[in-house]
Amino acid sequence: MTVSFADIEAAATRLAGQVLDTPCLESRTLSQITGAQVFLKFENLQFTASFKERGALNKLSSLVGGEGAGGQPPQGVIAASAGNHAQGVAHHAQRLGLRAVIVMPLATPMVKVERTRGFGAEVVLHGETFDQAREHALRLADEQGLRFVHPFDDERVIAGQGTIGIEMLRAQPGLDTLVVAVGGGGLISGIATAARALKPGIRIIGVQTARFPAMVNAVKGTQHPQGISTIAEGIAVGQPGRITRELVRTLVDDLVLVDEGDIEQAVLMLLEIEKTLVEGAGAAGLAALLKEPQRYAGHKVGLVLCGGNIDPLLLAAIIERGMVRAGRLARIHVNARDTPGVLARITGVVAEAGANIDEVHHQRAFSALSAQHVEVELVLQTRNRAHVQDVVQRLTQAGVEARTA
Repeated sequence: MTVSFADIEAAATRLAGQVLDTPCLESRTLSQITGAQVFLKFENLQFTASFKERGALNKLSSLVGGEGAGGQPPQGVIAASAGNHAQGVAHHAQRLGLRAVIVMPLATPMVKVERTRGFGAEVVLHGETFDQAREHALRLADEQGLRFVHPFDDERVIAGQGTIGIEMLRAQPGLDTLVVAVGGGGLISGIATAARALKPGIRIIGVQTARFPAMVNAVKGTQHPQGISTIAEGIAVGQPGRITRELVRTLVDDLVLVDEGDIEQAVLMLLEIEKTLVEGAGAAGLAALLKEPQRYAGHKVGLVLCGGNIDPLLLAAIIERGMVRAGRLARIHVNARDTPGVLARITGVVAEAGANIDEVHHQRAFSALSAQHVEVELVLQTRNRAHVQDVVQRLTQAGVEARTA
């Protein structure tokens, strides 16, 4: 069995009123920045903050409806997931009265673990990677008589995700390019199936993190090395699906890789510009546009903000690192003669320059300077890189040695 447009239309009927038909809106600011006309599909606004509940609900509804093996509803279901598929399965299993067991990798952000438990699922933490979690889930399925709900390599799941493609082209029929995050390939397989049926000439680009390039390697025959971790843990899949691999090979025009820094920048831009919170995987599409803007310039590009479940500590780190890259947070080393009032003089110059002091480290003993000198490290809130250089120049003019870290 393969996935057809009719399957996706049936899924759309089944999901109507059960999941949100999320907005697909133009971002004028991102359009100005990238040179493309950018449209965002806000799947991070779903109840579980991810597109994954579409495929999960479509699969579970078919099982409850007796479309599974033997024509009987299962006693319970089990899934392996980095978080978003877990929440989708847990939420809709609870709604449908099914027992749900979710196996999650040990490194899954706690915000996803606790949310999944909040939906009434039994959470088992096992393995360093998704693939190890999946193998453990399959063993538990056999031992406990549960039906395994695959996060991406399942026709019903793929059809559920494909409803996004129908909604995007219905809301914005002028789209000529879709840029979609790729982990195991369920999302892009469904969207591509729907988009090709509705608009055969549309260009479809898949995006993977360079640390987990499994689909790129499988489809293009490359041998990019696989990393250990990524901030886009939702697409950190070591082995693409059998069904999805063939659909991607047949329907997707190209696959590209983005780096961690690209994803960080995209998360921060969506937060600052669109005032919307996405996780790493949800920012992968925008990261691809920012990395190669010339490739999309002049086109009407649809991006799927596929998830918004990001760990608060990771988000804080991304914001802080983004401020450093933009010159809005700077570290300056100052060497001065150790005399009374020197620290007050240094901070006075910083204040006159209009910078705000975030941290001060005043070092005498642990310094390579002479005993008559002191080393002061300042962490400053500044406006931009030019402002940082202005602060350094003013400190130098005040008679101390100053440099950026």
